[in-house]
Amino acid sequence: MEDKFEEKIPGVEDVQDIVERVLMLEGLPEVAKAYILYRKRRAEIREAKRIFGVEDELKLSINAINVLERRYLLKDESGKVIETPAQMFMRVAKSIASVDLRYGGSTDLTQEFYGLMSKLYFLPNSPTLMNAGTRLGQLSACYVLPVNDSISEIFNTLRDMALIHQSGGGTGFSFSRLRPKGDFVGSTGGIASGPISFMRIFDSATDVIKQGGRRRGANMAILRVDHPDIIEFITAKEREGFLTNFNLSVAVTDSFMEAVENDLDFELVNPRTGEPTRKMKARTLWNLIVTSAWRTGDPGLIFIDEVNRHNPTPQLGPIESTNPCGEQPLLPNESCNLGSINLAKFVEDGKVDWDGLRSCVRRSVHFLDNVIDANRYPTPNVEKVTKGNRKIGLGVMGFADALIKMGIPYDSDEALRFGEEVMKFINDEGHKYSAELGEARGSFPNFDMSIWPSKGFKAMRNATVTTIAPTGTISIIAGVSSGIEPLFAVAFIRNVMEGMRLTEINSEFERIAKERGFYSEELISKIARTGSVRQIEEVPEDVRRLFATAFDIKPEWHVRMQAVFQKHVDNAVSKTINFPNDATPEDVEKAYWLAYKLKCKGITVYRYGSKRQQVLYIGSSMNYVSVDAEYGGGCPTPICSIN
Repeated sequence: MEDKFEEKIPGVEDVQDIVERVLMLEGLPEVAKAYILYRKRRAEIREAKRIFGVEDELKLSINAINVLERRYLLKDESGKVIETPAQMFMRVAKSIASVDLRYGGSTDLTQEFYGLMSKLYFLPNSPTLMNAGTRLGQLSACYVLPVNDSISEIFNTLRDMALIHQSGGGTGFSFSRLRPKGDFVGSTGGIASGPISFMRIFDSATDVIKQGGRRRGANMAILRVDHPDIIEFITAKEREGFLTNFNLSVAVTDSFMEAVENDLDFELVNPRTGEPTRKMKARTLWNLIVTSAWRTGDPGLIFIDEVNRHNPTPQLGPIESTNPCGEQPLLPNESCNLGSINLAKFVEDGKVDWDGLRSCVRRSVHFLDNVIDANRYPTPNVEKVTKGNRKIGLGVMGFADALIKMGIPYDSDEALRFGEEVMKFINDEGHKYSAELGEARGSFPNFDMSIWPSKGFKAMRNATVTTIAPTGTISIIAGVSSGIEPLFAVAFIRNVMEGMRLTEINSEFERIAKERGFYSEELISKIARTGSVRQIEEVPEDVRRLFATAFDIKPEWHVRMQAVFQKHVDNAVSKTINFPNDATPEDVEKAYWLAYKLKCKGITVYRYGSKRQQVLYIGSSMNYVSVDAEYGGGCPTPICSIN
């Protein structure tokens, strides 16, 4: 060093060159090889980021930078990125922290909010990252809009949907109030075209809008199980390319489930007249739902009576629909903003930092409550209903990573116990802090018409506090598993962009494999062919057990995990129940019944290969597991990147 750099300062690359030479000279070729490979990988990462045109001072992953460049970072009129990830987080932090001034806040929380996000402890839903501090200013991911039985109201809702999609939100609808196909239309003397025909219009409009080119549109369509057009609804997705911008769910009632269980008849009812139109065997309808879900992945189920048993504001009317991924039941014209805590950040040396997690919950609730005031709402009606209830949805991501760091297999009773423990802690601490905010800032306006006074609360800032979202692209930014999903693969190929494919390896698996001496490039290549280590003999048995992937895990464990989280969540839980391709309709039926008996609010199943448009491929043309750039795990369709 002294000889070569007597008259100039060495750069990082110069120092690293010397490290390589010294390692070789000192007889440490294996260490030198590992160091060289590390340098090569870092060089590739820097080059990829240069290609994306993003300066990254936070040292995020390549795919995080790819997603940020495509969807989140501000650009000029020519499409050139004009902010870094750190600047994005600061833009959001300043905007959300400024709300405290409206309540006489004496402390500027900008740096605290910035730290939450930049250190990846917590991330808000995508529209907040995209739009906070910008002219657009629409910050919520989840909306439910009413679809009432008149042409003028239907097309007013269509307009509102377009505004929401354009600004990055997703929409849910119940089409159950629409009169059935062939019913009488008094104003024209004609006949009605039915709910499915209007769903087609909403689907086409979603295609046209494409959310300002930043994200694809996403919708949920719900129809009650007793609607006369329910059969057409159940089988709608069996048509190639039909309703591609919609998830479908049947709103099943307790009375329907009891009729199925007891093999009774079930009446279909015209919503216009309230009169029965026909009777049919409940099991016939049930079998059709199960078979269609097995064949195409749609429809899911919404247990609508269970949803309304937990409606926080029952005096304001029943809940009829959810957001696109099912985790957020909302009233008509209501929105909700979400955010997720990265649980992997709170596990060190196999133990949970409960004090750190408590602090993060409190700051996250504060952040999400501020979003309600910082938000620019697409319509006056949405603003009125949203501010009347001030619902927020704080959830988690990185749950599977946290389990691995604790040495707990996902498909185990211990994992169920931990899942319930950690969610109860977050829910309880979230409620405590919302009550404190209610004392300081005032309760949500509809507090007296809510369930909270009967639960002993004298104040509550938010009608709901917790939700489990699929997290989608924000879990990619954080570099962790999606929501409460298991890993979808231990190693896989990600199609980052045209012509660029990168091998991704779970960091904990890589660390353990190197520490225990069974790591090799050949092993990673072998794992990437299926994504799973369960059948790979080179991997020690305890490690195989720990690194369970979504298709390693039996459906029962998926449902049970959803149920233990639901016990301590105000809203609902987005969770995909995975099945291998050779699963039977009977397997799907068992999962449906288990979800109902365990009091889940809904259920979504996915049998591999049942979706025409997938974002996860096992044994593709490259003979490796491959995923799209924005796939974070769980939901197999592009719709779930909405969060």
